[in-house]
Amino acid sequence: MKHKNILFIMADQMAAPLLPFYAPSPIKMPHLSRLAEKGVVFDSAYCNSPLCAPSRFTLVSGQLPSKIGAYDNAADFAADVPTYAHYLRRLGYHTALSGKMHFCGPDQLHGYEQRLTSDIYPADYGWAVNWDEPDVRPSWYHNMASVLQAGPCVRTNQLDFDEEVVFKAQQYLFDHIRKDGDQPFCLTVSMTHPHDPYTIPKPFWDLYADVEIPLPQNVPGQDELDPHSQRLLKVYDLWDKPLPQQKISDARRAYFGACSYVDSNVGKLLQTLEDTGLMDDTIIVFSGDHGDMLGERGLWYKMHWFEMSARVPLLVCAPGQFEAGRVSASVSTADLLPTLVELAGGQLEPGLPLDGRSFVGHLTGAGAHDEVFGEYMAEGTVGPLMMIRRGPWKFIYSEDDPCLLYHLGDDPHEREDLSQAAGQRDLFAAFLAEARAKWDVPAIRQQVLASQRRRRFVAQSLTQGTLKSWDHQPFVDASQQYMRNHIDLDDLERKARYPQPSPLE
Repeated sequence: MKHKNILFIMADQMAAPLLPFYAPSPIKMPHLSRLAEKGVVFDSAYCNSPLCAPSRFTLVSGQLPSKIGAYDNAADFAADVPTYAHYLRRLGYHTALSGKMHFCGPDQLHGYEQRLTSDIYPADYGWAVNWDEPDVRPSWYHNMASVLQAGPCVRTNQLDFDEEVVFKAQQYLFDHIRKDGDQPFCLTVSMTHPHDPYTIPKPFWDLYADVEIPLPQNVPGQDELDPHSQRLLKVYDLWDKPLPQQKISDARRAYFGACSYVDSNVGKLLQTLEDTGLMDDTIIVFSGDHGDMLGERGLWYKMHWFEMSARVPLLVCAPGQFEAGRVSASVSTADLLPTLVELAGGQLEPGLPLDGRSFVGHLTGAGAHDEVFGEYMAEGTVGPLMMIRRGPWKFIYSEDDPCLLYHLGDDPHEREDLSQAAGQRDLFAAFLAEARAKWDVPAIRQQVLASQRRRRFVAQSLTQGTLKSWDHQPFVDASQQYMRNHIDLDDLERKARYPQPSPLE
């Protein structure tokens, strides 16, 4: 039996709670909304670390950050960590990546046979966090300019990137269908929108011209926030600096427009599947790496375990294979590796470490796990900040700050911390004991510190002398493109056309 192709589409920093297929929302996403109607939508999907690189390393490997050294946005991702691309490649798939994955280190493939673009983010160690100087704001981290400069634009760095990402992905699909043979593909298409800066071209900005942009509803005073939230405000230079309400509105409007831009790109990919006849043979997965606080609780960007930052969209569409439906149980992007391997008809390799668990049972209606573990050790932390999500509960664990406990069934906006509630003492004690048994925080702290120190030293050393970049350089053999004298013209034109005409007699 021919294996189904897999098209895995990713958005960057897309907050699931705001999207129209999760809740009433002003955001216009017609293509993804239609896909959601036909697919299986996960109402409680999470990243395993609310920051780009750690989340993505866990997503592709199925292992938690502390197991693979994925501590921050400059963490080295070792070449010997198995990824879903390695697994699917062994199963006979052609594995390709178009777009962002924020791999740090000299290996920029990690099992993908082909990368169609470079990455938008650097592959070096320049963004390492420094726990040795916890009160020093990192000079490389962005501030609130993204909000203060929010509004429409004609062009940005991120638009340049995503236009290439989608074009190259469409070209990959066209090339696939014109090739001989029936090798299945796993194509990952990873856009950088709606990640800040909060700006988007006028057509997408104007989609919301007559829309009332909802403002954050849960904004406690800065002195009322938990210690980690207070440190985050200092990381992005918002401490004791009120933002103009109009700029908050503009930032959210631009973000909504960027979500619509992502949706329009998804529409292009879906149309290409239709045009090439690949739709019925392709499993479509849509997800993301983390969310964006967008001013909720007075916070911006990500880096915390609150819903807006940690919950991600997740839907799987394979009409004829899985009935449309919704899943309320909590799963995570670490579960994608075992899920994709099972969907591809493969087996997990015995003896290899794995934290993720397949959610195919949820796709078939048979049910599966309802549990997520998360780890965060990057910007704003002075030590590991962990999370357990199970049933209606979310427990945020730290040995440096007071722990937090929320009942998301009764309190979906996380307004009431129950960690000190008299009625939850036993539950809180059980969560605390479980977390301490699962995570050896002193040992992890020393691993993180050692890694940070090594990377800071190496990064500083490599600024001296000749730069040898690790950034991926996609190679195109132009001698095999378009019209060339060593290729028969009629044969070339016929093979490049789709559908192919019959050869002339």
